[in-house]
Amino acid sequence: MFLARIQRALSGRVLLREETLRLSLATLLSGGHLLLEDVPGTGKTTFAKALARVLGLSFSRIQMTPDLLPQDLTGIYLYREGSLLWQKGPVFAQVLLVDELNRATPRTQSALLEAMGEGQVTLEGKTHPLPEPFLVLATQNPVEEEGTYPLPVAQRDRFTARLSLGYPDEKALLQALKEREPLEGLEAVTQGEEILALRQEVRRVRVAEEVLDYLLALAGWLRSREEVRLGPSPRALLQVERLAQALALLQGRTFTVPEDIKEAFRAAIPHRLLLRLEAELSGASPEGLVVEALKAVPAPVERA
Repeated sequence: MFLARIQRALSGRVLLREETLRLSLATLLSGGHLLLEDVPGTGKTTFAKALARVLGLSFSRIQMTPDLLPQDLTGIYLYREGSLLWQKGPVFAQVLLVDELNRATPRTQSALLEAMGEGQVTLEGKTHPLPEPFLVLATQNPVEEEGTYPLPVAQRDRFTARLSLGYPDEKALLQALKEREPLEGLEAVTQGEEILALRQEVRRVRVAEEVLDYLLALAGWLRSREEVRLGPSPRALLQVERLAQALALLQGRTFTVPEDIKEAFRAAIPHRLLLRLEAELSGASPEGLVVEALKAVPAPVERA
């Protein structure tokens, strides 16, 4: 199985919860993008590099700063010897790590919108397709606020899932680093062609009507809450469905079950919810409301 191969390749190199790796791969297979929200030093960059290497995909990293310009991401035309030459930016990689996304200005953040939504960038009236498969792994520090710009709603909605790596088993980490560097000798166990083929298989995973109704009921419950100013968008629900299909495929199934919807909903919805100010002041949180929704809305009974 695809998931088992990746787990074996990363074993002892990158210390992750199984759920985190499964959701990361499901995001890739669903054609989405991933937002990693964690404090510095928890291994986000190492994880991104290791994932790109075992997947056999090209990798690029860019550190966001307030003075970064959109063309620093997408590329630029240079005038040399009487002609215009196209110089590609770091966005032209199959796995793009955008470090500290919220340190870039809204103008630079928006340069990623077309790339993430349509798999292309447009410069000087010319459209340049990005390599496939294309995955954006963006990180942001949830603690530090000075010198940062909150992600616009449209930008957050482009990320299929938001995950936190959390602190690893530090004893196991120290022991592993004594023996070798995490990326040393790490080899690809798949390639882009297989990933693109798996994306097509994801679309064929069956979603029963009662499972789809369950997803719609969860969204309706959140939208009806007075604490919620902006509930899940139609795009969000489509991405939850596709993420659930990918989770089912990774576990060897050709159909989704309610647990797939629950896992996808927890990863894909909280970062999209906007709460009213009074709700935030009273201690409400998007994560808490999602947990409440999953408890309040009855899941369909799985058929034998």
